[in-house]
Amino acid sequence: MGRYLLVRLYSMAVTLLGLTVLTFLMLRLIPGTVVEQMIGADAIVSEAMVAQLKAFFGLDQPWYVQYGRWMGSLLQGDLGTSWRTGKPVVQLIGERLPVTLELTAFAVAVAIMLGVVAGVVSSVRRDRAVDNITRVGALLGLSVPVFWQGTMLILFLSIYLRWMPPVVWVDFFADPLRNLTIMLLPALCLGTASAANIARTTRACMLDVLGSEYIRTAAAKGLRPRLVVLKHALRNAMIPIVTVVGLQIGILLGGTVVVEEVFTLPGVGRLVLWSIYQRDYPLTQSTILFVAVMFMTVNLAVDLLYAYLDPRIRY
Repeated sequence: MGRYLLVRLYSMAVTLLGLTVLTFLMLRLIPGTVVEQMIGADAIVSEAMVAQLKAFFGLDQPWYVQYGRWMGSLLQGDLGTSWRTGKPVVQLIGERLPVTLELTAFAVAVAIMLGVVAGVVSSVRRDRAVDNITRVGALLGLSVPVFWQGTMLILFLSIYLRWMPPVVWVDFFADPLRNLTIMLLPALCLGTASAANIARTTRACMLDVLGSEYIRTAAAKGLRPRLVVLKHALRNAMIPIVTVVGLQIGILLGGTVVVEEVFTLPGVGRLVLWSIYQRDYPLTQSTILFVAVMFMTVNLAVDLLYAYLDPRIRY
């Protein structure tokens, strides 16, 4: 286990190094810099002033010098300072991280509950009406874009039917009930596609396990069908399901960028969009890197969970 953990940590470090290069270079491909965003398109500014501003932000240096300066700060544990707000990046992420974590946790809960239940029911009722409806629903869940789904949920449930309150952010500790009510629509929107993936995987794994000899033996011994399905079949089908859930958590973290913008939630995803629009390179680079570390940590935790779910697995 220790050797496996060291190898995974090494691969994570190499991946993060490659990600820093890609993020740094791709941001420089976007037309315009923070200087153009600050002075505006119609402002009349001398070339000397523009050159001074670029020198102030270090944009007059070659790209490899800028990258080396950023990497040096990262190795010292410094994520940098936002060019537009003047605040440390760590502070900005810390202020918005609770919103993103809450949204992701709710979306994961929605995805797991809907996906696992739908997949189990679909496998038990194979080729029946419930199975057909579940498969069509999963296909729709994978096909509908998140931004369109979020817009329709706001339009019908909040504006037309008035079943949900307006999406005006309220902190959980200020008003827990209203906070949870506001989070319901974004979590449902974000978790739909993941629920569809989990349902399809659960159905396929359950069908494979339900056809095994030990399942037929358990049923022949007179065990209750519910016990056979939940205790024997579902537990032995959990490894692929846990793998998909772990990947979906990372996908949900990335999906918060769109959902937070649609529902105007003050999370890390919306912060990334704002920083890209403002060409705030330190904020964008470090925030993307932070989200990538979270994604890799979740995947590592899922891999280590395998040994607990199936004692036969040894690293």
